[in-house]
Amino acid sequence: MRYEFMAAHDGQYAVKRMCRALNVSRSGYYAWHGRAASPRAQANEALVVQIREEFRASRGTYGSPRIHAMLQRKGASCGRNRVMRLMRLHGMAGASRRRRFPRTTQRNVLASPAPNLLQQQFSSAAPDRKWVSDITYIDTAEGWLYLAVVMDLFSRKVVGWAMADHTRTSLVQAAFEMALLQRQPAQGLLHHSDQGSQYTSEAYQQALAAHHCQVSMSRVGNCYDNAAIESFFGTLKAECARQRFATRTQARTAIFEYIEAWYNRRRLHSALDYVSPSEFEQIPRH
Repeated sequence: MRYEFMAAHDGQYAVKRMCRALNVSRSGYYAWHGRAASPRAQANEALVVQIREEFRASRGTYGSPRIHAMLQRKGASCGRNRVMRLMRLHGMAGASRRRRFPRTTQRNVLASPAPNLLQQQFSSAAPDRKWVSDITYIDTAEGWLYLAVVMDLFSRKVVGWAMADHTRTSLVQAAFEMALLQRQPAQGLLHHSDQGSQYTSEAYQQALAAHHCQVSMSRVGNCYDNAAIESFFGTLKAECARQRFATRTQARTAIFEYIEAWYNRRRLHSALDYVSPSEFEQIPRH
């Protein structure tokens, strides 16, 4: 019926426009009509097959910029606008972010916060010179699961993380200890966080001092001071925690797999010229 409608209105409307409106391919219409599709239409059909493959490989999370980057890495010759148009035409949309809800930063008004040494300088010349840390929530039917993360600003790699059903100091300590075990940074590492009571606590400050860290903290109410890790949390919730998990155990498993198998090792990062954090760290530098 759709092809018959198109044939009946051929000349009144452009074939391209009718295909888009009726969600059919031009090659399919031309085949039905007994005509060969144009070379451009055939090329688009072949490109859509590649786009679908990359979209599935990304778990349905990549938008057109990352799909385009993956196609270029595999030798495809196509423009970003063309990829965006074909994805839109065929109903492929990257994951979108949701708004945050619970408050995870509770200040201790008696504590003395550190100055903001990072100053929104979210790049680093080498690994393990600048780490940022923060806490976020994950929604489950059993209640909130809290995730603490430590990220290296050189590669945007998550180098330490921990999960718990509370936001006590032990949560951020566990993430920091994991980062130390994995990376073993030299003295002088800059550690940046917000002014939450977990980070200003005596126990956590002693841990930072024991490893000779420079301590930096965001200004009150300024989310841009820790924008790199806020961006990671937004990405994680859009790509991994889009729906409420049934249990905390289910959430833990999904987040572990997302961080270690996908985000660190495979996901293309726009700030890294579309390579993954692990791949970025392996690029030879002189």
